[in-house]
Amino acid sequence: MKKTSLILSLAVIAAATLTSCQNTAPAAGQSEQSTEAVAGKGAIVYFDLDRVLQEYDMANDLSSVVQTKAQSIEQELNRKGNKLQNDVNAFQQKIDKGLLTRSVAEAQSSKLQQQQNEFQNYYAQKQQEIQEEQSVMMNQIADAIKAFLDKFNAEKQYALIIANQGSILPSPVAAGDADLDITDEILAGLNAEYVKTKNSSSK
Repeated sequence: MKKTSLILSLAVIAAATLTSCQNTAPAAGQSEQSTEAVAGKGAIVYFDLDRVLQEYDMANDLSSVVQTKAQSIEQELNRKGNKLQNDVNAFQQKIDKGLLTRSVAEAQSSKLQQQQNEFQNYYAQKQQEIQEEQSVMMNQIADAIKAFLDKFNAEKQYALIIANQGSILPSPVAAGDADLDITDEILAGLNAEYVKTKNSSSK
């Protein structure tokens, strides 16, 4: 199965630019601000959503589970599809060699057609199952990230947290002060919470 890209739509994404922040160089006589001071209360900050999806332990664990299920379904579909194709080939060979009467050939042809229809329906059902698994996984990841960000920002009190995404030209933050990138802090917090959740659920 082609690996689908993970795309989240979070409520924290807003149409804002970093130009509203004070990104100018410190005035003469002023010391350069630290990361904490720049990304202080009321600041507009951003994080790399692609990195979070790649390095968030929960996302990786859920993705592995879904991928394992998808591979199992694909293997089953391949086995059923190959068996059906072999039956069709064997039937065609008997027809070519004149080994079947007309009535028997028609009966077997009708049976094979029914099996093909059943397989197509089964295939569509299993593909839908894979899509549902992926959708549930994405909803779980999005819910966990959003819940963490709500709690995270209740403490930090940033004016806005923007989710940045895209490797060629990141959007919505095409350029910004690196001090306002809080990806590492978010990842550390998400993974720490996930570890706590896993430990509590295993008890």
